[in-house]
Parts: sequence; C-alpha cells; structure tokens
Amino acid sequence: MAEENGAAGAAGDQQQQEQRPGLSIAGQYIKDLSFEVPGAPQIFSEMKKAPEIPISVDVQARHLGGNHFEVTTHFDIKATVEGKPGFVMELVYGAVVQCTAPKEHVQPMLLIEAPRLMFPFARNLISEVTRDGGFPPLMLQPIDFVQLYRERIAAAKAQQEGEGAQGEKTEGDDGNQTA
Repeated sequence: MAEENGAAGAAGDQQQQEQRPGLSIAGQYIKDLSFEVPGAPQIFSEMKKAPEIPISVDVQARHLGGNHFEVTTHFDIKATVEGKPGFVMELVYGAVVQCTAPKEHVQPMLLIEAPRLMFPFARNLISEVTRDGGFPPLMLQPIDFVQLYRERIAAAKAQQEGEGAQGEKTEGDDGNQTA
C-alpha cells in the first residue's frame, strides 16, 4: 500500500510540475554576430587608455506556434579610443523557449526571464570576441531586464497616447471640426 501511495504521489507530482507555469529553453544560438575594428592596426598603437564603450541592449520575442517562442537579445557595442572608432560589435543572441505561463504572464516571462537566463552565455561570447579582436575582454555588468521591460511598456504607452492625441478631433479656426 505504501508503494501504491508512493507511485500515485510521484505521478501527482509530475502532473503538478507539467501544469505549473514556467519557462524552459529548448536551445540557444548566435543568430547574428559582427565584429569590426575599422582603425586596425593603428588603433592598437594609439590606445593608451581604456576605450569608452557605450552599449545598447534590446530584447525581442516572436511566437513560433503553440507555446514556443523565439527570444532574441540584441547587443550593439561601439567602442571609441580617444574619439576614434575602436571596435564595433553587434550580437543577436537567440533562444527557442517554451512558455507555459498564463497569457497575462507570457510577455514578462519572454522579455525578462528568458533574457536573464540567456545573458551569461551572451556575456561570455562578447568577452571572448572582444579579447580575440585584440582588445581587453569586455565583461558586461548584469543587465536589469525588469527595468528594460518597464521602459518598453512606458514607451509603448507614450506612443499610444501620442497617436490618440493626433487622432482626436480638434476645432479649427472656422469652428469646423477637423480630424
């Protein structure tokens, strides 16, 4: 009887895990990678201090069918050495993910949790490519994907409000309404 309860309990645990909302990564890959050193080889002899390196990050997600999605994290990195281009790197790092969350949680799972899981691998690639390109390895600091998501929502809301204001009817000088 104890064995029956144990088997039933294990089956129940498995069913509960299958029903639990979650995110799993089926595969990760480099979708696009570009690294250029436009000023080589002179830039290396002119580099007396660490380059300035602004970094732009964006996350995109698209539905593949069922509960599978592609999530891509875009890194745009442009280093300058004393005002001259040092290197330009673009990386689109992707993953196929399965998301079993309720509909209202899918977008945050795809745009926050998936990139958070992918980040260490993309960070390693960026470090290795910059090192192999002749520069000190670029070790990205952790990225606040929650803040990126909030900024995305705020920008979308501002755009909708801007479009709504343009679409509202206003009264012209002659008293007629114009669209």
